[in-house]
Amino acid sequence: MPMKGEPDFLQNLRDEIGGGRQWLDRGLILAYAVFAGLAVVALTLLADAATDAYGALRAAAWWAPLVWTPAVTAAVVWGIRRWAPGAGGSGVPQVLTALAPETPLAERTRFVSLKVSVAKILAVAGSLLAGLSVGRQGPSVQVAAGVMLHARRWLSPRSGISDRELLVAGGAAGIAAAFNTPLGGIVFAVEELSRRLTERSSGLMLAAIVIAGLVAVSAFGNLSTFGRVRVDGVVWWSLALPGFVVALCCGLLGGLLSRLMLASFTGTPDRFCAYRRKRPVSFAAMCGFVVGLIAVVSDGSAVGLGQAHTRELLGHASELPAAHQPLVFTFLKFVASWLSAWSGVPGGIFGPSLSMGAGVAADVAWLFGSPHGAALIALGMCAFLAAVTQAPITAMIIVMEMTDGHSMVLSLIACALFASLVSRMISRPLYSTMSQIMMRSLREPGVDGSGPR
Repeated sequence: MPMKGEPDFLQNLRDEIGGGRQWLDRGLILAYAVFAGLAVVALTLLADAATDAYGALRAAAWWAPLVWTPAVTAAVVWGIRRWAPGAGGSGVPQVLTALAPETPLAERTRFVSLKVSVAKILAVAGSLLAGLSVGRQGPSVQVAAGVMLHARRWLSPRSGISDRELLVAGGAAGIAAAFNTPLGGIVFAVEELSRRLTERSSGLMLAAIVIAGLVAVSAFGNLSTFGRVRVDGVVWWSLALPGFVVALCCGLLGGLLSRLMLASFTGTPDRFCAYRRKRPVSFAAMCGFVVGLIAVVSDGSAVGLGQAHTRELLGHASELPAAHQPLVFTFLKFVASWLSAWSGVPGGIFGPSLSMGAGVAADVAWLFGSPHGAALIALGMCAFLAAVTQAPITAMIIVMEMTDGHSMVLSLIACALFASLVSRMISRPLYSTMSQIMMRSLREPGVDGSGPR
């Protein structure tokens, strides 16, 4: 006989077997996790196709971005504002807003729903087709969360699964599938989305992450996004000074980018923000024209997702590739990413942050004449992502898994923490601050909450 207070195995087994509806609810959750993974795969495929189509257009006529980018940018902003305002911007602040207890239940679907997820997929593809400097990983959070939340209508009232648990599981699964980093999805859920986990929600989140991750692996293979970072024979003390400079520069630039994006989002009393509020579509076209000009000047390297350029930097770490202009690339990518965000199009900052971090590190390696460019580039990617998001552990795990850089764990942690600390001295946390502004716009209709990143 079991002692008082200990689990009764036979009774628990009978309860599990006899709970038919409970097993149906679990099956629904697993099915929706598959759908969430497929949605992220669809977003990835469409994003890649849009990037390739833009590249072909730019190769056919060097001047095409000057016309094409502003026209498509304006069309995307117009369509989003007309049919799906909640699909604008990154997607992470929207999920945080839907998770907030202060958000009325009736307003939750304004930020996260199946309709918003479909619109997000199409609009992000449109942003990349325009040639803007945006990422697809942040939008994957909102896309997967919207799919998972849709499971609510089929679950029984006695399932014990809350909307909050569905949103956290979906958001984490989105990161895991987008980056092919299961552990990164778990840490992102804890550090950025949930900030606390119950025993029940942790099991649900893990199941969703595993299934969504398996769907992504089945589609794209179990490969590191940027390949393996070779660090054999590196004397770590030789990386101390250039690594410190990389982390410092990434912290300063990442904090500045975060501050600029917050200022653009909240609206400052200047003529540009006033014009954006009055004529958002025309303003988007103006931003698109400048980004198109940057595409012409940089031969396309400073726009788009940035993955190809980062892979090229890692592949030619001993010497800078011809496509990388020292000190110029990072500046152009920074301006293109900021203006893409300011235009109000859907798109994330994860991908551009990784690209800018790689650019900063490549420049530092070039200035110091360091033979360990690949290791510095991995540190730069981690530091810049940590600086922009102010989520250092998530940044470290994502970069470690993406580059297969497990031997660099301590260096990645140090760079992420230092860059995040520097960023906090310059800017408020990007995603949580944007979420607070969105919630304020719900309470005060006069507050401009359009175009969230």
